[in-house]
Amino acid sequence: MLKRIFILTVLIVVGTTAGYTQQQPLYSQYMLNTFLVNPAVAGAEGLTAFHLTAREQWVGYNEGPSTYALSAQTRILKTSFRNRSRLIKSRTRRRRPSGRVGMGAFVYNDINARIRRTGFQGTYAYHIYMRDVQLSFGGSLAAYQFRVNVTPNDTYDPLVPDPLIVAGKINQKMSTDVNFGMLVSTEKYYAGFSATNIFQTAFQFGSGSSNEAYKILRQYYLIGGYRFEPYKSDFAIEPSILLTFTERKSTSTDLNIKAYYKQDYWAGISFRTVGAMVMMFGTRYHQFTFGYAFDYNFNDLSNLSRAGSHELMIGYKLGDTARRYRWLNRF
Repeated sequence: MLKRIFILTVLIVVGTTAGYTQQQPLYSQYMLNTFLVNPAVAGAEGLTAFHLTAREQWVGYNEGPSTYALSAQTRILKTSFRNRSRLIKSRTRRRRPSGRVGMGAFVYNDINARIRRTGFQGTYAYHIYMRDVQLSFGGSLAAYQFRVNVTPNDTYDPLVPDPLIVAGKINQKMSTDVNFGMLVSTEKYYAGFSATNIFQTAFQFGSGSSNEAYKILRQYYLIGGYRFEPYKSDFAIEPSILLTFTERKSTSTDLNIKAYYKQDYWAGISFRTVGAMVMMFGTRYHQFTFGYAFDYNFNDLSNLSRAGSHELMIGYKLGDTARRYRWLNRF
């Protein structure tokens, strides 16, 4: 009985959102940094970008989930200053970069009550230009530490030993996995597919049998968006969608719409089918981007936290954004 209680606790607390089993960190402003859900995005814009995301869920609930992530991505361009200066100093002929390779990485710390997952992901992406469309492929090697701080005192009867809990020891495991993504992008729209935890890593805690191992499920993402920008107008509208589903056929859909003013200010709203509404606001100042999102649950989670969930994102981009989609001169 205690085994079942412990496994059930892990399954419930690990989920970063309710209504379906989600084991990956949850983000509301992924439209500003799609690299978090699709490795093929690394370098797709031809820029160097850094993003810091901090998220606190169910504010007011003592053991509500929280996520912190730092990501970086870039494109190895043909005509980058670094490549030119290196060739000039060496005075030797070297093969020029193809301009098609993107690189990226991010680290995150996801905390859910007694459970903590700290991870790192390194990404390689390859981009192919076809007329006015860019086709991108990306793969990531992920490594993370899964840690569960549960002791015999947390069980119903501490005097009854539970093989899944080792007395005086924190359950802690290291593991690796692989992610994959594809992306089609133009100046106006983008569409992508990605899969995480392809090998479905399993963790064995304590001295339990292999049948009691906790498995990280393979998770799939379908994402897409289109930007409507009238000619010579200061306003633009961008609807987008994110469909998330797992091996167990649990799904969630985000329906989003954002309105822009002069490319420097935006506001948006998102509806999540598991029972949440998200309001987003942001601004751009020179090379910096600032975004804020507020999630409000209208399902059973609203009883845990009336203050909802809050997410702050800060981005910094380097590169010539004016030539972002001038494909022939870009790389």
